[in-house]
Amino acid sequence: MSSAYEAVFRRVLFPFYERGLRRRETLRYLAEYERNQWLSPEQIAALQWDKLSRLLRHCWDEVPYYRRAWSAVGACPDDIRSLNDFARLPLLTKADIRAHYDDMHARSRRGSMLYKSTSGSTGEPLKLGYTRESFERRIAVMWRGYRWAGSRMGRRTLYLWGAPVDGGITAHKLKDRLYHSAFNRRMLNTYLMADANMTVYADQIDRYRPEVIVGYVNPIVRLAQWLIDNKRRVHAPQSILGAAEAMHGFQRELIERAFGCKAYNTYGCREFMLVASECEAQDGLHTNADHLVVEVVDRQPVTDGSEIGQLAITDLHNLGMPFVRYLNGDTAVPAEGSCTCGRGLTRLAKVVGRTLDALRTPDGRVVPGEFIPFVFNDTPGVLGFRVNQRAADRLEISLVVDAGWGTAGEQRAREQIARVFGEAMAIHFVLVDELPLGPSGKVRVTMSDLG
Repeated sequence: MSSAYEAVFRRVLFPFYERGLRRRETLRYLAEYERNQWLSPEQIAALQWDKLSRLLRHCWDEVPYYRRAWSAVGACPDDIRSLNDFARLPLLTKADIRAHYDDMHARSRRGSMLYKSTSGSTGEPLKLGYTRESFERRIAVMWRGYRWAGSRMGRRTLYLWGAPVDGGITAHKLKDRLYHSAFNRRMLNTYLMADANMTVYADQIDRYRPEVIVGYVNPIVRLAQWLIDNKRRVHAPQSILGAAEAMHGFQRELIERAFGCKAYNTYGCREFMLVASECEAQDGLHTNADHLVVEVVDRQPVTDGSEIGQLAITDLHNLGMPFVRYLNGDTAVPAEGSCTCGRGLTRLAKVVGRTLDALRTPDGRVVPGEFIPFVFNDTPGVLGFRVNQRAADRLEISLVVDAGWGTAGEQRAREQIARVFGEAMAIHFVLVDELPLGPSGKVRVTMSDLG
């Protein structure tokens, strides 16, 4: 039954939704990316270079920030003839974007942009602009990468994911339920996961019988450990995809033992969506090199003989607010050689640098650190944030704010946190001038003294 629905969804429902209702080109881009992945490494490099050359010319002609920044180092598009030349261009940071926000926009694309906010593990909300084409292409490469791990559109999928914690049933929630039902997926809120209610999550898996599970790594690991500790067997999906943080080897082994299927790593960030993902060979993560330029810069040797460096990412299709050589705050180890799967896409051996401490509720539940950016990303006036849990019933939240912060924003944040942590959690806001950097040079959004 599920495979029949998958075929109907892929051939009829999704095309009708994308082309007929939304007037989007996602399927055309997906077909393009599906072809691209089987090109040779040399062909993909040539395709990437062609797209990059056109992007650099566009930035020079249309985006005031880049013309100034590149002129300051004596570079212009005519000078950039290789990726080695490209590496001479300045790196882009969140601070650069905030300081030059208006000048980051292409003049001809103003008024036709989409926007969202992000902070990730840095605790500094940032408003991002992107074009409709860029968004549609991001959806396309997501479907391509997820498909490598068996997560095809229309396939019966259960998401162990974060979800809004607003109370009550709203029209928006009903719309979301219909949307997820059409996609043949069910959402389980990991922000409410606790040792006391793990049976509920296990029962949901048995009732829904998903072919694929997609979720934050930490909650999947917690559920896997609970299943093993309680000798509980659940319906075995065909694959599990981990997201939001790196899946380490010991975690993969635990997940596969508990669920009886293969587990796959993916890597993405809010600025670009899916950046890299594992194929069936599971030999590193293929980057979307026909859609992005993914560099590992400022490399340092590590004990196993490999090198680790910062990720610098360029979106080749966001012509509205281009991010060129953008440092998203994560680190990675590049992979050498080709993959046995035959795809010509470049690879990362592993992504290392994003970790958010889990937090605990007074009644003993564990809340993924990803919940905190969810609360503050769109809170007016918040420029930066960090949470330190010093006791089981106390959260100290340091905030850097501007004039937009006020009683309404504070009340909203308190309500959001209380719905997940409970009324017994004391929430203390502390306004600060700046957030101290950790040893890695990043602000740690969530810190716990509870271990």
